[in-house]
Amino acid sequence: MKHVILGNGPAGVVAAETLRAADPACEIVLVGNEDAPPYSRMAIPYLLEGNIDEAGTYLRKEPGYFEKQRITERRGRAVALHTDQRDILFDDGSRETYDRLLVATGSHAVRPPIPGIDLPQALTCWTLGDARAIAEYAKPGSRVVQLGAGFIGCIIMESLAVRGVDLTVVEMGDRMVPRMMTPKAGDMIREWVEAKGVRVMTNAGIDRIDPVGADGVGAAPLRIHLTTGAVLEADLVIVSAGVAPNVGFLEATPVHVAKGVLVNDRLETTVPGIFAAGDVAEAPDLFTGAHLVSAIQPNAVDQARVAALNMVGKDVRQPGVLAINVLDTLGLVSSSFGQWWGTDAKDGVELVDDEHHRYLSLQFQDDVLIGATSIGLTQHVGVLRGLIQNKTPLGKWKQVLKQTPLRFAEAYVARSQQPTAVVVH
Repeated sequence: MKHVILGNGPAGVVAAETLRAADPACEIVLVGNEDAPPYSRMAIPYLLEGNIDEAGTYLRKEPGYFEKQRITERRGRAVALHTDQRDILFDDGSRETYDRLLVATGSHAVRPPIPGIDLPQALTCWTLGDARAIAEYAKPGSRVVQLGAGFIGCIIMESLAVRGVDLTVVEMGDRMVPRMMTPKAGDMIREWVEAKGVRVMTNAGIDRIDPVGADGVGAAPLRIHLTTGAVLEADLVIVSAGVAPNVGFLEATPVHVAKGVLVNDRLETTVPGIFAAGDVAEAPDLFTGAHLVSAIQPNAVDQARVAALNMVGKDVRQPGVLAINVLDTLGLVSSSFGQWWGTDAKDGVELVDDEHHRYLSLQFQDDVLIGATSIGLTQHVGVLRGLIQNKTPLGKWKQVLKQTPLRFAEAYVARSQQPTAVVVH
């Protein structure tokens, strides 16, 4: 049996290892399209901070690791897929046949249609090549404008601040990390980073980017015109406007693609024998069953294992995608799990401690915790994920949590054991 994996990020690597462990005799081909060993994009900020070198981003650091695992590595970008012939066409004209295929092609950084977005000093932060270019421009004191204060943007912000740049963040939403944080939580993060010297402009976007003319007007090489009418000068623009799945090569195939590649709970696509995992996969949500793309590394790894086991003939199911986001923004740790925004019934509780930069929001459906948001809480916060992912019936503990939300760890222990009496303080 020949397994081809398109994509050598975390999902691709874990899938290859799972395949090898499950079937020692199978043939495995792992395909990447960058001139670098398999690496983690989540390690790029640490590279920019100077905490690691490029080798520190590699997913497997042992020399000859994949060869020892009898996993064949090749370079290439898939441009077409022929499902009838079970054949993949690459950009260099070469082809690869397969018996089972895993699409783990990940995603790419989005560049909005902004005039000037293609100037050399306007960069995304998604690849090792991007990191090298940013390091050339982002020197101490350099004026940097970052478009986007979402999850990825806040990670990049950390590394830019460490590099000592003069940073301004421009965000279209009404708060920071709007797809991860409640309004109050987003505002708390903004207050925190502004106190650290980062300027934040919400409800604003970039209208156009102009290079400073040859007449020498202004001292900076770029002039950024915002949708608010404000004008900023900068040496570098970082574009962090989100990502989109790499699915172009699936056009004209029977593989059903919406935002990402639609898969079932076995991570199999609409074409038998073709699976998808990671940022490119659109899988059923844990609570609603609606398909969604969850572009986070823990989800990619979980999906990769499930897909690989099904590729070798086992019947393994993923119970559903759970949105998980954990973020360290200039020393302030925040997290959100599940349906953190709640339901139309607005059945939840919010705890705000501005003085100590602590925050907790719990959202319920009946007596089940379905979503949570936290800031400044680092102990036992994983318990929130456990309660949500296990759909734990809280019983009387729901009312306890609505009165004293910080008792979530007690609720987890109590509901994981035999029912006990609830003492409300």
